[in-house]
Amino acid sequence: MKNSSLWLLLQKMRVPFIVIVVTYTIAIAGLISLDGVMVDGKIYRMTIFDAFYFVTYTATTIGFGETPYAFSYPQRMWVSALLYITVIGCWFYGIGTLISILQDKLFISEIKKTTFRKKVRKIREDFFIILGYNNVTKKIVGKMLAQGFRVVVIEKNPERVNELILENYVSSVPVLEADIYDPKALELAGIKSKYCKGLVSLFENDNLNLKIAITAKILNSKIPLAIKSTTKHMTENLEDLGVEIIENPFEIISQQIQMLLTTPSLYKLTRWLHGMGDLRATTFHLPKGKYIICGYGRMGHEIKNVLEENNIDAVFIEMDATKKNTFSKKEQGEILFKDADDKDILLQAGVQDAVAIIAGSKDDTTNLSLLSIARKINPKIVTIGRENEIENQALFNYSNINYVFMPSRLLIYKTIVALIDPIVDRFISHAMEQDEAWAKELLEMLKANVGDNPLTFELFVDDQHALALTERIKRKESIKLETLTRSRANRDVFNPVVALLLLRKDELYLLPDMSEIILEYGDQILFASHRDAIEDIEYIAENIHELAYVLGEQN
Repeated sequence: MKNSSLWLLLQKMRVPFIVIVVTYTIAIAGLISLDGVMVDGKIYRMTIFDAFYFVTYTATTIGFGETPYAFSYPQRMWVSALLYITVIGCWFYGIGTLISILQDKLFISEIKKTTFRKKVRKIREDFFIILGYNNVTKKIVGKMLAQGFRVVVIEKNPERVNELILENYVSSVPVLEADIYDPKALELAGIKSKYCKGLVSLFENDNLNLKIAITAKILNSKIPLAIKSTTKHMTENLEDLGVEIIENPFEIISQQIQMLLTTPSLYKLTRWLHGMGDLRATTFHLPKGKYIICGYGRMGHEIKNVLEENNIDAVFIEMDATKKNTFSKKEQGEILFKDADDKDILLQAGVQDAVAIIAGSKDDTTNLSLLSIARKINPKIVTIGRENEIENQALFNYSNINYVFMPSRLLIYKTIVALIDPIVDRFISHAMEQDEAWAKELLEMLKANVGDNPLTFELFVDDQHALALTERIKRKESIKLETLTRSRANRDVFNPVVALLLLRKDELYLLPDMSEIILEYGDQILFASHRDAIEDIEYIAENIHELAYVLGEQN
């Protein structure tokens, strides 16, 4: 790829350079053609080198004096003329043009692109491309860096670019100021690099996300994409493109409400796996009865489907009365449109005998106000609020709301898990198909065997991650999964470990029986355990002596 900044500089300096060469040539030619006088009165003419040397320091206004001898009057007359010619040609025109180029926005942009390209090419470890730098992606960048991954960012807004540059991240974050859907920008960001492990696009505009997904798949069809979608139609389009991770925040919220209604233990389990809490958290269970839903947008539609599926009566309030004509006649008859103050509309909805209220509008102030008024009218009501802006977290914490949904926070944690720990994400998807009894039993098992805040750990049974194991497996030896859970200090003692998932080619084992499973080459295993137990698993899998010890072959 040609260096655009250098090419631009050379192209814009072409005429000034020619002017300087011509003026220097004329000045030098005049000096070497004029007669000078030596000290003894003999005639001499300057050499080309002497003339060039004199013109060089004269044109740059250094002025060492006449050389090699005092000039004759014809020479001095010529030098007087060339001073104006060279200074105008060199300083006023040439250097002036150079300064204007250095201030040119296009040139500055090309310099930044060149610097960015060099930084990306120097990355020799796994990295992710993040499109856009806002409150959501800022958290994603920080968490990815904290887990040892590199990040490359493309952001169009120069103020946000400067904000990122000023951040004190644990490692350097290359950032490019450009259109996030520009194929050239994505190529500069390393989308074709073997070290690029994923791309994140979580913009509010679904069409923009779709355009990015199409561009990214054209440039590199193998790279995993994490794309935000807020409608079923857009989700289907992304699925047709082969997008691996599709995040719909409103579907996520509806799934959480479903779990809080029917499988609260599963809800606690998924929060722990997403890194949003531990197993000590109190299980929150939504009551059955009459619900009031404030806000009938995309989130309201998803909530309505969940409530209808669970045969729960609900009254819906649309906070923007001007949208009334956008709904069907049937919906207009089912929805209350806010044409009065908050208290009157809540009373009209029957808040006094409702068991729960969900404030799900796009405005945090409105949501907080509705929940506060609802609690004053009905102190026993369960309050659930939607928090739209991360900056308002403190307000919601102090508002004594029973439960807070935050779409952006859910996107942060789910995106990170899906990209960095895909086996955890896969376990979550299969766990959500289970019932409350299964989730409750697993929670009790984890707390009894491992503790309130276990760590998840993934092991690949291959030559790179488990050399000692694979050598045995290739020799057709039968090694049970439970072998990995023995203590290196005492092989008769089992470490506190729970196997959550085992992937084997096209087979999947949820909570595999460690005493029955025989390990095979290529297995992927997800464990929940303590840090010390993880260290033991790694050593047993990789070290032939540690493996021999736990197998009882040596002391």
